[in-house]
Amino acid sequence: MKTLLELLRIIIILAFFSALGWTIIGNTYTRLEVNETYSWLGAIAILLLLFVLYRNKWQFTGWYKGKGKEKLPKTVSLALVLVSIVLMILPLVFNSSLN
Repeated sequence: MKTLLELLRIIIILAFFSALGWTIIGNTYTRLEVNETYSWLGAIAILLLLFVLYRNKWQFTGWYKGKGKEKLPKTVSLALVLVSIVLMILPLVFNSSLN
């Protein structure tokens, strides 16, 4: 039962924070008149950031108390955050190079 509750918790966290992140990124892209063709890169960036947050913080506050709960190594966390930042900026770069 705790595993199902944890799975439901993960789905709710992903849905809520993905929607929140996409609202912020989408509004920014709209204001900067970024072509919608490349906006999916921002969505991937949000999911990567949420993955890092879950693995490093949120997994330790849930109902599941099983094995295998480890933080990501600092280098992996840093690399994923940097890739996310690059993915958020890429639509801006692609948009300016097309104009």
